[in-house]
Amino acid sequence: MGDSLLVHEIYLSIQGESTFAGLPCAFVRLTGCDLRCSYCDTAYAFTGGNTMTVDEVIAELQKQCDFSREPGDSLPLVEITGGEPLLQKNVHALMRRLCDLGVTVLVETSGAHDIGKSDARVRHVMDWKCPSSGEAGKMIADNIARLKPSDEVKFVIGTAEDYEWAKAQLVEHRLAERCPVLFSWVAPLESHQRDESLNPVPPDHTPISRRELVERIIRDKLRVRYQLQMHKFIWPPDEQGV
Repeated sequence: MGDSLLVHEIYLSIQGESTFAGLPCAFVRLTGCDLRCSYCDTAYAFTGGNTMTVDEVIAELQKQCDFSREPGDSLPLVEITGGEPLLQKNVHALMRRLCDLGVTVLVETSGAHDIGKSDARVRHVMDWKCPSSGEAGKMIADNIARLKPSDEVKFVIGTAEDYEWAKAQLVEHRLAERCPVLFSWVAPLESHQRDESLNPVPPDHTPISRRELVERIIRDKLRVRYQLQMHKFIWPPDEQGV
């Protein structure tokens, strides 16, 4: 099928991150990722899934969100995530179709792929990888200039070294003048949560607590939004489809 996608799951939940946190949201999780971040909690989406056409994905979202209802009555927010959704070329057709339906479309991506190819109406949440992820060098530098005011940049911070590095990027690239910037705290994975393919956290890194991260943001007076993954405080951290 010429417009097929490999889809791991489609589900309704609460948007747990970004400036849209707390809003009901439909998620389309695509299969596959070319990174192996040390803290990845969706390694189950590296493989598996079902082949679906764009029409079939839209139909499933229609059932869950009822786009046909009057504006204001239907669910207006859909996030395309992964894995890395931009690995699949047909994701752009899905983006366009959803935007044409009047849906607010979020695309969570690592920044390791060209965000300039996306429909201009899409809002990217670009997860710029910090050093503890083991993938900090994968970011495409040109993506910084491609950021729109409606996009967002997220730094997932698990160590003191991550914080200092993210702060340096914030200042060097004047990110807060481009779009909202999120500093998202992450805890190290428990041994039973870790996929064996993930990168190790560098042994010379110092873990940072939620409170320490907040206190550093306040101390340094950064123009960033502190973020926790809301869904992990509502459901068990290992639960899928939420």
